[in-house]
Amino acid sequence: MYIWALRPISRIGIMIIKKIRMKISIITPTLNCGKLIRKTINAVFLQESVEIEQIVIDGKSTDDTLSVLNEYEKKCTYLKVISESDEGLYDAMNKGIKMATGDIIGILNAGDFYADRNVLKDISIIFREPKVESVYGDLVYIKEDDTDNIVRFWKSGQFQKEKFYKGWMPPHPTFFVRKSVYEKYGFFNTDLKISADYELILRFLLKYGVASTYIPRVLVYMPVGGVSNASFSNRLKANKEDKQAWKLNELKPKFYTTIWKPLSKIKQFFLKYRDAK
Repeated sequence: MYIWALRPISRIGIMIIKKIRMKISIITPTLNCGKLIRKTINAVFLQESVEIEQIVIDGKSTDDTLSVLNEYEKKCTYLKVISESDEGLYDAMNKGIKMATGDIIGILNAGDFYADRNVLKDISIIFREPKVESVYGDLVYIKEDDTDNIVRFWKSGQFQKEKFYKGWMPPHPTFFVRKSVYEKYGFFNTDLKISADYELILRFLLKYGVASTYIPRVLVYMPVGGVSNASFSNRLKANKEDKQAWKLNELKPKFYTTIWKPLSKIKQFFLKYRDAK
């Protein structure tokens, strides 16, 4: 639980914590995201009191994405940009994770941005507890052209393995993981084109029991229009890949698990962010 950080600790404990330096690597895959990438880069730039690096893996954009990134590279020493052909979104993420030098890995897609300046600081504080292997929080979907217009509020809730069988998963943009977990249990499965994030979280949390902590607050704002929800046909493909994710991990879902997964999101359209803070 998140509240462990509020417990009184000894003077020696405080001294030990101060000496612990947690570096967070943020991986951002891009492809022709010139209209979106500036907001994402700024969101990382504004983070306070934490050591960071941001690795942008670009799939050889043909718009102004690279010129925007080059502009930021000149003033952000922690920013690394790689532009080369890849095999898609999850391949780009894997490249970034393997390049990362941080203790903690987070994924922030182009257009997504952090809720405030303290998100990564709060994440780093929780990871000072050695037993914590992953952290996640809540997410808000917004309209791309109107960031004050909230479309959906994804309130994750505390982690329980049983929830996976009811279609639950934490929002991937809020999911931070120790790099050692990726090295031990593997990276994104690039055979899956839509549900590789679901498969990875299923593998980490349900199959291998990676210890996870929930932060009960919004961490990320995300413009609507994810790949899996872009069309009805994509939703069908996602449902098929969701089933495959369970099979790949030799796990047996309930007969309703993958059907309930998209249906469980309906309530996100009615849950008001202002009432759930």
